[in-house]
Amino acid sequence: METVLVLAERHGTACALLTLARRLGAPIAVKCGTASVDTLARYGARAIWAVESPEADVHPATARVEALTKLAATTRPCCVLIAEGHDGPEIAGRVAVRLDSGVLTGAVDLWMGPRGPIVTQRVLGGSHLVESEVIRGVTVCTVRTCEVEATQAPARPHMNRLDLVLSQGTRAARLVSRAPSPHDLSNVLSAAAIVVAGGRGLGSREGFRLADRLAHALGGAACGSHTATELGWCPPHRRVDQIGKAVHPLLYLALGISGSVRHRAGMQGAHNIVAVDRDPQAPIFGVADLGVVGDARDVASELLIEIQRRREETET
Repeated sequence: METVLVLAERHGTACALLTLARRLGAPIAVKCGTASVDTLARYGARAIWAVESPEADVHPATARVEALTKLAATTRPCCVLIAEGHDGPEIAGRVAVRLDSGVLTGAVDLWMGPRGPIVTQRVLGGSHLVESEVIRGVTVCTVRTCEVEATQAPARPHMNRLDLVLSQGTRAARLVSRAPSPHDLSNVLSAAAIVVAGGRGLGSREGFRLADRLAHALGGAACGSHTATELGWCPPHRRVDQIGKAVHPLLYLALGISGSVRHRAGMQGAHNIVAVDRDPQAPIFGVADLGVVGDARDVASELLIEIQRRREETET
């Protein structure tokens, strides 16, 4: 039976990766994060390698690359699975170079074909599905785990420990200090449970501030469409679309956004979508769970008033 290396970092992503890995062969979990051994066993890991490295906190991506590369040399997997996430594409690319293999990103499904793993990806803003396969070496693949339904398949894994010392070349640079950057702030957007997005329909930079105020009132994060960004209303690191950030919140509130293909590519993974736009034929209503035809500024202002009223009722 073929083996599959799975980078197991967090509970949710590890469960999804192991579910897919079981379709290809025997999953081997490379434990580098907070995912528990019990969880990995419950979702089918046949073996677990716990990575121990004193430098993993300083060079987390490099430690994961080193661990996957070393274990790939001994286990000879048919596939290496990594959660898409923030560092996933970087780790996958570096592992593929080390293994002289091909890399595929953004997988939503995969199975074993006659020549090896076949990967399903979304393209053109999610409007089409394509099937791809690597033609040389190990298939290194990042997975959009939010689109995978994890299922249990309890196993009794063999426990192993990998003591990892990074090579001198990988330790040439060390992180001495870190200041907040737009990139750090964009991670807040990716992790937010509630996202309020503003577009051209908010009318002006002042109107766009309604999205910021509403996001703050709801305990969420604000973002903008590509048009809002190009007009200078929204910082580039808070742009949500095909080439900006992709978000998967529990609630996505779109204010004055018509819903172009490129914008939908960045937000259609939200669990609940509420859209407000003047145009009843706006494409955004095609993916919305709830649509409101009206002026986004008026609706946002009324929402802020209602939120404040309910807070005052709760406090009294």
